[in-house]
Parts: sequence; structure tokens; C-alpha cells
Amino acid sequence: MSDAVFFFLLGGAVLAVLVALRRRFADFSGQTADDYSEDYPQFIMREHLNGQMICDGVIFGPLGRVTSTFTADFDISWDGDICTMDELFHYNDGSTQTRSWRIELDGGGGFEATADDVPGKARGEIAGPAVLFNYLITLPADSGGHTLRAFDCMYLTDNGTIVNRSQFRKFGFRVAELVATIRKKETV
Repeated sequence: MSDAVFFFLLGGAVLAVLVALRRRFADFSGQTADDYSEDYPQFIMREHLNGQMICDGVIFGPLGRVTSTFTADFDISWDGDICTMDELFHYNDGSTQTRSWRIELDGGGGFEATADDVPGKARGEIAGPAVLFNYLITLPADSGGHTLRAFDCMYLTDNGTIVNRSQFRKFGFRVAELVATIRKKETV
């Protein structure tokens, strides 16, 4: 093997290691439950995700530009460790979408969740002020019908508002990102 080939392969290996380290330690999807301490308010799903809630958000495309905005109504109820979260989204183009999540707490700080457009089960952890979970999601047919890998994080703020950030990937490449706030619906 010539010196040029050796150094080329060595450079490629070093680059691969640096990319993997960056993704684990300096990228949104590299977060783990261990990253969150008890210095913040504790996210108690039965308390903070319960009742009538409003969600306002934006969706960014693969180039980082806003591609859509939405408002959603959430109706969330609990029966013991099992939650039903019915969501009704209203997008800026006039379209609507519904989703119904079934979330089951495992008693150890984790949970599993299912929805019609989620093949298999979403799995997640609650840690301090954060809820982190991973799942596959299948887009509606009019949006291409692709199945994407989602990494979804919710962060509880001091006033009870939840900030939600989600990234969606296909073949490891980020194709969309969602940022939203979730708060209790005001009753008059």
C-alpha cells in the first residue's frame, strides 16, 4: 500500500470518528436522559400533559427555512398510567390532520407510545424537566408517504409551558425540524 493511500484512509477514519463524536456530544440528537439534572422543574407527565392544551409551532424543511406553521388542539386524559392524547392540527395552508397517541408509563421513568402513523412503538424517558423519545413516523400520502425517524424532546419551563423540538431524519439526513410550544388552554 502506498503512503498516499494509507494517509487517505487514515484521514477518512479520523473524519468518521470526528463526525461520530460531534453527533454524540454536540448535536441535538445526541441528547440523553443523563444530560438533565434535578436543577429544573420536574416534568410530571400526568400533571403537565393533561386536559385541554394548545400547541403553536413551525416546521422547518431540510434547508432550515420555515415550510409550514400550525396550531393544534390537544385533548389529553389519563386512566392510571395510560394516557390518551387526541391531537387536531390546523396548518397555515388550510389543511388539518388528526393523531391519537396512546402513552403508557412503565413506572421507572420511561414510557411507550403508539399512534396510527407510528409503525411499532415510540419509546421514551422522562428526566428532570425533559421528555425525550424516539420513533418512526409515516407521513401522509399527499406529503410523500415516507417513513422518517423522529427524535422528539419536550422541555418544561418554570411557568408550565412546554417547548417541543423534534427532528426528522431519512437515511440519517435531517429532512425536517419542528419547534412548538404547548400550554394549557385558557378557559374563560
